[in-house]
Amino acid sequence: MLGYAAAGLIGGAIPTNAGWREPAAGVRIQVSSNGVHTGFIVPVVAAGVDWRGMLRPEDLADPRYAEYPAIAIGWGERAFYLETPSWADVKPLTVLAAAIGSERTVAHVDHLPWPVPDADSRVVTLRPEEYRRLAAFIRASFAPRGWHRTGYGRNDAFYAARGRYNALRTCNTWTGDALRYAGVRIGAWTPFPVTVMQWFKT
Repeated sequence: MLGYAAAGLIGGAIPTNAGWREPAAGVRIQVSSNGVHTGFIVPVVAAGVDWRGMLRPEDLADPRYAEYPAIAIGWGERAFYLETPSWADVKPLTVLAAAIGSERTVAHVDHLPWPVPDADSRVVTLRPEEYRRLAAFIRASFAPRGWHRTGYGRNDAFYAARGRYNALRTCNTWTGDALRYAGVRIGAWTPFPVTVMQWFKT
């Protein structure tokens, strides 16, 4: 465990896309963390990307929340995500099963008013082409429409996803991979929330 933690911190400190600089204008997103899972808060419509055709009002316990202008999206192992909305819900056996590896992955989507940045999120401005690459990576993480269910509350839902989750590819690694694909400066391997969030100013 100590070796894994050390490797994660080292991997998270090695920059990729080292020449990237945040532009003065563009599409504003947020990189967010709840202390367990990291993900993105993005506008429902921006830079030619429209999420409404994929994320439907009827997927929510209360379809009215689909009218909100922003969505939060994360990816992870199904049981781990469904059972651990916060650190207080983490169970050792759930973590161990996820770390060993699972093909049962999900995307978690919250419909939100555009949130005010806080200590758990970082505002990042992307060039339109960078945002479109980020959105393409996120879309490719969703499985063809099939299994889905309502989430923790009335404004969120889970969807079947693609990809294998394990100790090397966690929900936080997914966030780092998406940013790297978009061309943003991020660590080479980001298995922990801190290895993602440290790259962006508060």
